[in-house]
Amino acid sequence: MNDAAEPRQMGWRDKLPPEMAWRGRQGRTRKAITAEQDRAAGGREGRYVKREDGDYALASITLKLLPKTRRIRAYLRWSEGGRSPARYVGEVEHLTRAANLEQAWRIAKGRGMVGERAVPEGSWASSPATRSTMRGNRGRDTTPELRIRSLLHREGLRYRVSTRPLPRVRRTADLVFTRARVAVFVDGCFWHGCPDHCRPARTNSDFWRTKIDGNRARDAQTDQFLAEAGWHAIRIWEHEDPVHAAGRVAAAVRDFAAQDDYNVP
Repeated sequence: MNDAAEPRQMGWRDKLPPEMAWRGRQGRTRKAITAEQDRAAGGREGRYVKREDGDYALASITLKLLPKTRRIRAYLRWSEGGRSPARYVGEVEHLTRAANLEQAWRIAKGRGMVGERAVPEGSWASSPATRSTMRGNRGRDTTPELRIRSLLHREGLRYRVSTRPLPRVRRTADLVFTRARVAVFVDGCFWHGCPDHCRPARTNSDFWRTKIDGNRARDAQTDQFLAEAGWHAIRIWEHEDPVHAAGRVAAAVRDFAAQDDYNVP
């Protein structure tokens, strides 16, 4: 059996445990640290601790070496009211940090110290995992949208953000080029039914299928409304290459400008 997964007797008798058993690599990014904790916990949804105010906070495991006893202790830490509480989890005994983090998360879960967030009453989500997917699909200022906006601005193009192309129609576009009559929608793969990446929740599947089909029908109707009013709608999936997507938008705006003698840089 691999030593990395083989538990040792508590403590190291003759020497300190190797640094690789408890110390994290220096210079890691926040993203790398979060990914390490997610892997060790078996997913982010199981990393939550209930705070004193009844809400939930995302917790992490910290490993601390006690030189005198040559033991490694694990602590659960989270943010609460400007403080960073720590709760003792237990001792871990593997030769690698990854294995010790996994052991610590198993202990914490077994003792009921962490778990999934409860689904709020009245929420559409039928499970914490579904709710996490919903929360991750924001309505505006998503990372792909911000990237595309930055590229277009760099090209000298100006636009309005999160506004109605047709004031009397309650449909909001992510980017609107008013004079060129171009409306841009950056569609999330989950909410808008991307054929490549949409994975509706397994539970309550009929509800989600109906919800997503309704969104797609609404998108098609929005495009029709815009076309009838002389607008050009551009739809971009969130997984698309931002550079390519921004190029499509810029080309559409400049094509309109060339036809209408509209001066666009």
